Amino acid sequence: MSRSRIPNFYRMSISERVRAVHERGLLDDRDVERLTAGEATLDIQAADKMIENVIGVLGMPIGLALNFLVNSKEYVVPLAVEEPSIVAALSAAAKLARPSGGFTTSSTPPVLIGQIQVLDCPDLQRARARVLEHKQEIIDLANSFHPRMVARGGGAVDLEVNSFPMLSMDGEMLIVNLLVDTRDAMGANLVNGMCEGVASLVESLTDGKVFLRILSNLADRALACAEVTLPVEQLAGKGYDGERVRDGVIIAADFAHADPYRAATHNKGIMNGIDAVALATGNDWRAIEAGAHAYAARHGRYSSLSQWWKDDEGNLRGRLELPLKVGIVGGPLESNPGVAMNLRLLGVQSATELAEVMAAVGLAQNFAALRALATEGIQTGHMTLHARSVVKAAGTPAALFDRVLEELLRSGEIKVWKAQEILAELRDQDRGRAPAARRSDAETGVGYGKIILLGEHAVVYNRHAVAFPVPLAMRAVVEEGDSGVQLLIPRWGIEYQLAKPPEQRRSFEKAAGAILDQLGLADRRLRIEVFPDVPRGMGLGGSAALAVAIIRALDLHFRLGLSDEEVNELAFVSERIAHGEPSGIDNTLATYGRPLLFRKGEPPLAEALQLGQPLDLVVGMTHKEGLTAKTVAGVRRARERNPRLYEKIFDDIDALVRQSLPALQAGDVATLGELMNVCQGLLNALQVSTPELERLIGIARRAGAAGAKLTGGGGGGAMIALCDGNAAEVQAAIEAQGFRAMQVRIGEAE
Repeated sequence: MSRSRIPNFYRMSISERVRAVHERGLLDDRDVERLTAGEATLDIQAADKMIENVIGVLGMPIGLALNFLVNSKEYVVPLAVEEPSIVAALSAAAKLARPSGGFTTSSTPPVLIGQIQVLDCPDLQRARARVLEHKQEIIDLANSFHPRMVARGGGAVDLEVNSFPMLSMDGEMLIVNLLVDTRDAMGANLVNGMCEGVASLVESLTDGKVFLRILSNLADRALACAEVTLPVEQLAGKGYDGERVRDGVIIAADFAHADPYRAATHNKGIMNGIDAVALATGNDWRAIEAGAHAYAARHGRYSSLSQWWKDDEGNLRGRLELPLKVGIVGGPLESNPGVAMNLRLLGVQSATELAEVMAAVGLAQNFAALRALATEGIQTGHMTLHARSVVKAAGTPAALFDRVLEELLRSGEIKVWKAQEILAELRDQDRGRAPAARRSDAETGVGYGKIILLGEHAVVYNRHAVAFPVPLAMRAVVEEGDSGVQLLIPRWGIEYQLAKPPEQRRSFEKAAGAILDQLGLADRRLRIEVFPDVPRGMGLGGSAALAVAIIRALDLHFRLGLSDEEVNELAFVSERIAHGEPSGIDNTLATYGRPLLFRKGEPPLAEALQLGQPLDLVVGMTHKEGLTAKTVAGVRRARERNPRLYEKIFDDIDALVRQSLPALQAGDVATLGELMNVCQGLLNALQVSTPELERLIGIARRAGAAGAKLTGGGGGGAMIALCDGNAAEVQAAIEAQGFRAMQVRIGEAE
């Protein structure tokens, strides 16, 4: 199991994310308990001991940047940051860098500089010489104050002497720089103490008067460097070829190198990542900021901290170097349980290792920003994330969050006051007061989700399946846009530009783009907004429902007059792109939205089913998305190796479907449940079930379900449990084990 690669992490609930990092050993049991109980934050009593006049504790979101590979070691990086898109951008940049080896980093020893200012020296040259003559004596005295640091391999290691003219009065000042290796501590207090301790000796040697004695935050002896190589083929995407992205990043970086005004924003982007790690790990982000910006002006003119160029092989190369004096030990860090937890999660063993990871994060964030600027612009992909922050700031309760978010994005006014206005309107509607004008279902394209009671996988090989629509749908709206074709799914944080050549589209974009190509609309300026109730990757027909919703929305907007058959055919084209060789059952259910007996063929059989009585089911969802294309391909390969065996399994599944038909007409729950249980055994034999699905199925059966099995492609996703008056108990049992579940009632007696 990869330490830093956690697929679909952003789609998980908070509890699912905590469980995922716990399973990878990044958090221990006590960490999980603290997070679950809300205790992984600074206690107010502890805060009262840290600073003066405490009245409370301010919270910050802690997000995890995934996919980081630094010096061949994997990291999950904790970030304390409130700005949307930083965490996602870092994870994406780190993922992009992995195939070419990730980030390579190096660092110098963790040396801080302490400064002793000496005034009124009667003979400046003699004073300088005396200090240098007695350098070892001064160093030894400084180290005598911190013998434990010396024992750990640190302590004062060198001394430098400089002189500068006084600007406001006559004379010159002598500056003694004491260089101190503070090892794994941040070291500010330690260095200040050493400077205080040697001040009297310096005075006696120089015959002057010591005034200031304090550390410098320009820690340019504690440098961290990160480098990355990105082949052009990895840079291609979002409608841009790799060479264009590479050259765009280099041009943007050259701008920052030449112009201090651009450099300030360029470097701020770098610090977006570094500061977030510093806050999460309890380090002094203010000192880091001061040192970084001073270092950026070290040549007498403020400039970029990073460099980007094309190497001899045509790859994009990036390099970042800056002062990073950080620590992983000390009272302020260890007294904050959240900081201690984040350091354990990150898994660094030394302050220099932390500095190197932070440099890699800074370079990754810099690349993400430059790539966005060089391609679709910094705002694209950022609007939904920003809107979520605005909706939160408006005080929106969880129950109304998605509705307010969708209405806010549709309004185009991403402002707190607008979110509050929408929230008030929705509350009035829910109370039955003067509802504002809203789109009816007749104005939206609708595609239905589905469950398969019996027959998945066998249905791909011309056997029968029984499937039902579920009371979950995709709804889509089409409006005129500003440029190209934009697809927005706010609840999923998706903003795609679809108007691009087919060869430049990702798989999701290809499926949606195929619809536009088939309808001759790829060159139009459109905004397609989707409001999904069907969860992704759960085997509930989400991709087909999405396709049908978009097709129907386009049909409504352009008055195309598409028949149900034409909608179904177009959705099948999209499904073939998304899943390879689907049976057609998903798009058929998404189009017609009624119980069906289905069989693949030319033409396919799609016979409406009459149920003797409503069926009560519980849908339980795993923590892993199932990839239908992957499981279908796996079954196909197995069938090619042993066709007789697998054809027999498909025949057995088909026989179960046929036996279910009279039971459905009679409302025979016991028989249907038994058929489901047997079918699950056959699906397990096809190797499309998973341990997590088996666990969910076991929970449902022990809670009294008449039958339970996976639904859809498997490999994760969802299972269904048939209940006989005890759906609430089955749902409660599933949820008690930390899984999501919902009750579904199928059909009414005719």
